[in-house]
Amino acid sequence: MAKRGGFPGGAMPGNMNNLMKQAQRMQRQMEEGQKELETKEFTASAGGGAVEVTVTGKKEVVRVKLSEEVVDPDDIEMLQDLIVAATNEALKQAEDANNEMMGKMTGGFGGFPF
Repeated sequence: MAKRGGFPGGAMPGNMNNLMKQAQRMQRQMEEGQKELETKEFTASAGGGAVEVTVTGKKEVVRVKLSEEVVDPDDIEMLQDLIVAATNEALKQAEDANNEMMGKMTGGFGGFPF
């Protein structure tokens, strides 16, 4: 039986070069997309809008807005819960935007053409 020459798995050198170029291009696009995402802000509210929290794409809290009526010294626990709920929702929005961007970049399968 004759031994076949070539590359393991049938990969051709040209295909590997194309794959490497595609991977580098995708990496640049992901870096650009990540930088763009980091400049965006995501705002969520809780308690019917009584508490509003804004985070960046870097997942940093940049603003907390409270309605006067939610600031009740006899019910600090409710205010704390509303801040946590609004913060978690804003962070979820940022994470969803990041996942959406990554999905677009990778085509849902790592960006490889197979």
